[in-house]
Amino acid sequence: MTIPAERIERLAGLARAAAKAGQMERARRYVRLAHRIAERNRLEIPTHFDRFTCGSCDSYLIPGRNAQVRTQSGHVVVTCACGAHARYPYQPERPESKV
Repeated sequence: MTIPAERIERLAGLARAAAKAGQMERARRYVRLAHRIAERNRLEIPTHFDRFTCGSCDSYLIPGRNAQVRTQSGHVVVTCACGAHARYPYQPERPESKV
C-alpha cells in the first residue's frame, strides 16, 4: 500500500471517529482532505469510505443521525441532511422455490 493510500485509510478512520463523537466539522475536514489526497495522487477513494460520505457537502454520513437510507427496487438510496441523494445498486436475495 502506498503512502497516500495509507493516509486516506487513516483519514477515513479519523472521520468515522469524529462523526460518532459529534464533531461534524472535524469529520468534514478529514473527508475533504482524503478527497484532496486522492485527487492529487490519482487514487480511488475506497468504496467503504466513499459510500459513507456526501458528494455535495463532504459530510461523513451516519444513518439515522444525518443520513436517511431507503431501499427501492434494486438499489439503495442514501439521502444526506443537505438534501443530496446517492444511489447504489444491490442484488436482493431471492427466496428459494419450494419444489
